[in-house]
Parts: sequence; structure tokens; C-alpha cells
Amino acid sequence: MSLSFELLKESGPARRATLTLPHGKVETPVFMPVGTAASVKAVPQDVMETNGAEGKGAAIILANTYHLYLRPGHELIRRAGGVHKFMSWNRSMLTDSGGFQVFSLSELRKVTPDGVEFRSHHDGSKHFFSPEHSMEVQIALGADIMMAFDECVETPATWERTKESMGLTHAWAQRSLDYWKEHRHEVPWHNELDGSHQALFGIVQGGMFKDLRTESAERLVEMDFPGYAIGGLAVGEAREVTREMIAHTLEYLPKDKPRYVMGVGYPDEIVEYARMGVDMMDCVLPTRAGRHGLLFTSQGRLNIKNKQYAEDQNPPDPACSCMVCRRYTRAYLRHLMHSAEPLALTLASEHNLAFYLDQMQALRNEFDQAE
Repeated sequence: MSLSFELLKESGPARRATLTLPHGKVETPVFMPVGTAASVKAVPQDVMETNGAEGKGAAIILANTYHLYLRPGHELIRRAGGVHKFMSWNRSMLTDSGGFQVFSLSELRKVTPDGVEFRSHHDGSKHFFSPEHSMEVQIALGADIMMAFDECVETPATWERTKESMGLTHAWAQRSLDYWKEHRHEVPWHNELDGSHQALFGIVQGGMFKDLRTESAERLVEMDFPGYAIGGLAVGEAREVTREMIAHTLEYLPKDKPRYVMGVGYPDEIVEYARMGVDMMDCVLPTRAGRHGLLFTSQGRLNIKNKQYAEDQNPPDPACSCMVCRRYTRAYLRHLMHSAEPLALTLASEHNLAFYLDQMQALRNEFDQAE
């Protein structure tokens, strides 16, 4: 078993489903916190397991292939038994392919039909990622879900440039799929979990062009991946364009498989996309914003560094029942931020993650109760 997807209920375009993976069940729609270097920044694993609504915590988190490949190295993690054991996380995980991180190294990379040559942002050392190598690294890491290697085109880009890039993504998707099918039994926990293996998702590209998004979705569906992601969005385009591309692409993805929009978004965005029929989303925003003093609350965004909170004895969000809001005040969090205390980063990140997780739980409850 690698993945099973049970569609429980549809409420208009919105969906309620259960995604069963080797390391556990994931109720969707779901938000997945990002643990770039096998760590959700500033938040310990035990907190991730209990944070948010009803103390359920996060059912699935992400790790980043590019960063873990560079440090500490995928072979070290393979020898440790995979990233679950390495970071002491027993729930489900997903790894990206490294494609987006390589894409972001625009001055340090060279793209060819074979793959991408790039230089490490740590020390300038030279490396090469092909679809096969990305699969090898992700199999060694051992997350429950791995992503096909793709190229993310810059924004803005011409139709011709986007078409060319999309063709490369499709060729790499097939190569990723072929390698995964041949080597998926090599995942570190294959024997330990009764012959289970990872699932591989294809990534729809096509930039901001509907005809290319259609072509990309149809081509990837022909390849018959276990799940599908919509990539190349939230990279600088207007939010209306993001929404339009998601809505359009969803029309061409199968209803009986999970649908994942990568790298989104603000709290209101993830709610909107879930209502449109997206099953899975991820974003670094909750922890990144928290580390800069920006809190997401039921009353809107709150910059805890502002002077107006210096003597505010209210919780960060009076409507929130997370462990931070139950114990600490706005005044105390502001003090920690201005004192550059590391605890400030942890508490702000914990609250923001709880806010995101609570939103998804509320949506799932709403969908369950819908007629």
C-alpha cells in the first residue's frame, strides 16, 4: 500500500476525504506545515502533534529535498532509517522534488534536457539534479508522498517560454514515474511497514495560461499518478490570477485522487481554495510571519511588535484556544519580540500554526454537517 483516497462527501465543489498513507490517515481538506530542514522552524515535534483544534496537531508535514540533500545528506538520513526516524516524527510526511528551490537559484543554475546543474547556496559546490536523482534522494528520505521533478517557470513569462518549460516538466514527470516504479521498494521502511512504499504526485505546470494548464493536466493524468499537484503559482502573480488558474486546472484533474496546491497561502486563501475543491495545501507563511511578529487571529492580522500592545493583557486571539492563547498575553509576546528572545519565535509560530490547523478543522466539520 502506498496511498488510498476515500472521497467521503462533496458539498458543491468542496470535498471531504480521507487520505490513508503508510504512516497514518490524513483527513482532508488539510493544511501541511512546512518543515524545510526536517524541522518546522522554532516548533518542537511534540507540539506539532498536539497543536490546534482538539489537540489533534498536524497529521502531515513537509520536508525539503534540496535542503536535506545538501545538509546533512540523503544517504545519512537513509542510514538513520529515513526522515521519520531521523526527526522523530511518526505521522505522515511529504517531500517536494527540489525543483522549486533549484528554480529560485536563478544565478546559480543551468537547465538542460537531462536535468539542472546548480551551485549550493551554502558553499558554492556544484551539484546536478536529474529526475532520477531527485527520485533517488526522495526515496532515501522516505516521506509518504514524493513529488515528480519539475521546472517552475518564472513570472511573468511568455507563452512560448512557458510552453517550452512545460514540455520539460512533462518529460521529467515520465522519467520520475519510471524511476519510482522501478525503485520504490528501496524506501528505508519498506519491510518494516509490510511492503508499503511511497506515493508519487505529478505536478501540473503551464504558468498563467489556461490552454497550457489544460494540456499539462491532461498529459499528467494520462501518466496515471497516484495524486496531482498544481505548481507554479503564488510566485508573484495577482491573487485573482492564482484563483483563476486553480479553478481552471481542477476541472481537468480526476475526482478520485488527491489534489494539492503547492505553496499557498494566507488563511483566507486556504479556506477559499478548500471550498473550490483543493484537498491539500502547504505554506511557510505561518512560521515565517510568526518569526517577524505577525500573528493571524480571528480579528485579523496583528503585528505584536506595535506599541499599542505594550500593556495589553489580553491573549493574542481571545477566540483561540491554542496553548499560547490560553497562557500568554499580547504584552508578554511583545516584550519577548523586542527583547529578541528565542521564545518569541516559538510562541508566535505555534499560535499561527494552530490558527491554520483550526481553520481546516472547522472547514472539515462544516463539510461533514452540510446537507
